[in-house]
Amino acid sequence: MRGLHRFALREGLAAHDPAGAVHPPARPHHLPRAIGVADVERLIAAAGSGDAPLIHRNRALLEVLYGTGARISEAVGLAVDDVEAGGEVVAGHVRLRGKGGRARVVPLGRYAGEALRAYLHRARPLISPSAPETRALFLNARGGRLTRQGAWEVLRSAAERAGLQGVSPHMLRHSFATHLLDGGADVRVVQELLGHASVTTTQVYTLVGVDGLRDAHAAAPPGAGRPTS
Repeated sequence: MRGLHRFALREGLAAHDPAGAVHPPARPHHLPRAIGVADVERLIAAAGSGDAPLIHRNRALLEVLYGTGARISEAVGLAVDDVEAGGEVVAGHVRLRGKGGRARVVPLGRYAGEALRAYLHRARPLISPSAPETRALFLNARGGRLTRQGAWEVLRSAAERAGLQGVSPHMLRHSFATHLLDGGADVRVVQELLGHASVTTTQVYTLVGVDGLRDAHAAAPPGAGRPTS
């Protein structure tokens, strides 16, 4: 579109270029890294498949981090009341509190919802039941609120078992955004889900998608598989 306006101006078909004052998002020095859906599934599966309370907690934590795009501080800051009402997970939504105390409501996907229900009903009541009552959603083994460091360790251990390198909580957030945009979600919807104050911040993820297309093109350029004459 910008090229069309420049062409019209150069050929005398337009008096001015309306796109001249419009600037695309600046390309950062380091684009956010995302992992594929298959790697996300491997990561969550590596949290364990048994019925131990902490396994349920770990799976629920990873599902929430990826399924909502939450920052790690937002995830460990969750209270039971942020996902539950009347003993039930609220209609598939979670209330996150982001930077500056801004709150947003993010839908819970099926997998995250199922993992949270299993944790709340079958695991959380068994984690240090003698500890003082707390409304924190994610508990440590002593019954207190899970810390950022504790959540990091959950992710690090699962990534190591899954054979994934360099996975971080923010990478899951990047993956959430990238997969939504790759699936056709509007960038402003993703902005709201991530809690970004400016859509310019969210537009960085569109560059991640473009880079993925460029890499795929380089690996298998058009015509590479055609027979030679």
